[in-house]
Amino acid sequence: MKQFLNKLSRRSFIKQNSLAGAGLVLASAGASSAFSINNNAAQKPAILGGPSAWSATKWPTWPQWNPETDEKQVLEVLRSGVWSRAQVVTQFEKEWAAALGAKRALAVVNGTNALVATINQMDIKGGDEVLVPPYTFIATVSAVLSNGAMPVFVDIDPETFQIDPAKIEAKITPRTKAIIAVHILGLPADMDRIMAIAKKHKLLVIEDACQAHLAEYNKQKVGTIGDAGCFSFQNSKNLPIGEGGAIVSNNDKFMDRCFSYTNFGNPYGTAVGSVGTGSIMQGTKLRFTEYQAAIGLAQLKRLDAQTTTRHENAEYLKSQIKDIPGIVPYKLYDNVTKGAFHLFPFRFQKAGFKNLSRDLFLKALQSEGVPCASGYATLNTQPYLKDTFESKNYKRMYPKEMLDINQYNERNKCPVNDQICNEEAVWFTQNMLLGTREDMKSIATAIEKVYAHADQIKTAAKK
Repeated sequence: MKQFLNKLSRRSFIKQNSLAGAGLVLASAGASSAFSINNNAAQKPAILGGPSAWSATKWPTWPQWNPETDEKQVLEVLRSGVWSRAQVVTQFEKEWAAALGAKRALAVVNGTNALVATINQMDIKGGDEVLVPPYTFIATVSAVLSNGAMPVFVDIDPETFQIDPAKIEAKITPRTKAIIAVHILGLPADMDRIMAIAKKHKLLVIEDACQAHLAEYNKQKVGTIGDAGCFSFQNSKNLPIGEGGAIVSNNDKFMDRCFSYTNFGNPYGTAVGSVGTGSIMQGTKLRFTEYQAAIGLAQLKRLDAQTTTRHENAEYLKSQIKDIPGIVPYKLYDNVTKGAFHLFPFRFQKAGFKNLSRDLFLKALQSEGVPCASGYATLNTQPYLKDTFESKNYKRMYPKEMLDINQYNERNKCPVNDQICNEEAVWFTQNMLLGTREDMKSIATAIEKVYAHADQIKTAAKK
């Protein structure tokens, strides 16, 4: 097996064979797992030495940049010598808030620190608990830990990959102060149920929308439904700036405090570089730069159209693969009106896919010229938690039983998440969804081709 996979890694990933058809045609309804194989899918798969179904060079590159339309303001900023936070950052904040339908936005150095600042200025500190899903990037949890609070994991809904509202109330204790609703992969969480639970128990709701730019729930942009929303503009994100983030809220007092916290604790509105005003709170420095804002303004001009394209292509791709045995695409909640699709997720179920392993499925699909990945490792069992609990500060803030990592792991078991992470999840990246309908068909054809030859792939792997 190891020798077989090593050979795969040495084989050229890109092959210049264009797709010559629309893929497999599903057999008539009622025929279990029956396919009518066309010439493309009947070909030997690339993992076994055949021609690839597609070429990785044909996917849209990311990030996108148009010198003719994008560089004017960036060059003006660079030549001005005004690079620290000033008018262009303010312009970006106003336009980002307007795009979301929010009253205020504050740009900061990255999405992680957007979360750190938000939690801090909601006065969530040592001794408090914050409910989080285990299916998220580590920044969600590290932001909680950075403020001295305790993350409590709530398992996910396997159909949507989101925090499962039905499991939230069982995790609420007198220490609970907030729920972080993560719109992971760019798919909105079930905000109606989350907000109802929060209202019932008088909890704050922080939306981690770092992957969900312009996604909508009930036609309202995510990040504007809870008490505050946080976004990331890291290079892979749907609005890429390299690094960057933002906090959004309709609460002026909260946003004023966030500004102060991210600017050395100086009062809201204090000019950059001011040293004589005096700090009104303990703060830090998380300021955005003018040239980052100029890049963001250029990217923002096309974000709405790109978001629509991603949503439409995702739904079309879903329709093309949903009947392939062993392939279970994402589900959107009924009140989701648009997904951002930073990632296109589906569940790969080995038993329905002729018992081909997920690892071999990914290798085979990559060989066909379709980039894919298995996604997150389980977040709630990693060593960073034990390391944090053994710190001096945590030992002073929490009783010993709360810091016992074995007891913590027992309390925070998330079996659904374990299955998704370790066995089922498959991702496509957002840039692939900026292609054409034919591109989406090519993905479906590649999956069908792997399914048609799953037995041969398993046999070859054993040699």
